[in-house]
Amino acid sequence: MQVLIDKELNCDDKILKPDFSSKTGRELLAFYLQSKFKQILAYDKRCETPVFREVDPTFISRFTKRLINNPTKRLLVGITGESASGKSTICAEIKNTIGQFSMPVSVLSTDNYFNDISGLIKKYGSFDNLTDNGYDIDAPESFQLSLLRKDLETLSRGESIMAPKYVPNGTGVSIPHAQEVKSDKIIVVEGIATMYEEVRDVFDVKIYIETENDIRRERFIKRAITERNQNVENAMKQWEYLLSAGQKYVIPNRDFADFVLDGNSDLNYFDQIIEYLNTITNNFQ
Repeated sequence: MQVLIDKELNCDDKILKPDFSSKTGRELLAFYLQSKFKQILAYDKRCETPVFREVDPTFISRFTKRLINNPTKRLLVGITGESASGKSTICAEIKNTIGQFSMPVSVLSTDNYFNDISGLIKKYGSFDNLTDNGYDIDAPESFQLSLLRKDLETLSRGESIMAPKYVPNGTGVSIPHAQEVKSDKIIVVEGIATMYEEVRDVFDVKIYIETENDIRRERFIKRAITERNQNVENAMKQWEYLLSAGQKYVIPNRDFADFVLDGNSDLNYFDQIIEYLNTITNNFQ
């Protein structure tokens, strides 16, 4: 990918910067981006370990059409995948890399839209007792999806929101209007609820992160023990639930993704792809 970046930077045959305020200028940019994005996919396909596992063939035309017809709308990028697939890592990488190019980016986690279940936990005595009695924490009805959709639509219009904050300490408390999320030019949203039916059509770019189960299991158990102070027995019990919930609620959304990415891909290579996208969108005469 560095080869493409260097070639772009050293190329003398550059187009004049289009007037993005005009539809004709945006159409020129759209055509330019289409050709460059095809270069990225062709290069990635030849790599030993490609980042892109699958690409929706209709994405490029749909996305460029959106840029032409609705240029003021904020760019909403949704990232989903099963637990420990690498969603948060790639999300953080996108934020950090884009930030290096002085492009404003906001990040929102759908985990903060879990329902407040503090009353149910008190009733059953603990979170584990609640789930043992049939509460399905990853089911769509366990999220405030109507509020999430409303907040995403507000962000897409350029207005900031005050998002809820779910406290992950076993109490099940959700604090309303707890954290400001600014409506920056790019808004990255990650979490298993990102592509649930009630909200997925809001996103301009839908990304599904896919990683083999043995890698996910190792990541999850390590995180549960070192970061959440769980014992191995409890961590394994939760892992078995996540496998079942993933099959039921998360994997079906893979079919609606614009991109399926390898969650175990080289982050340096991933950074280079973002750098190339930044280069081609700013490297005009």
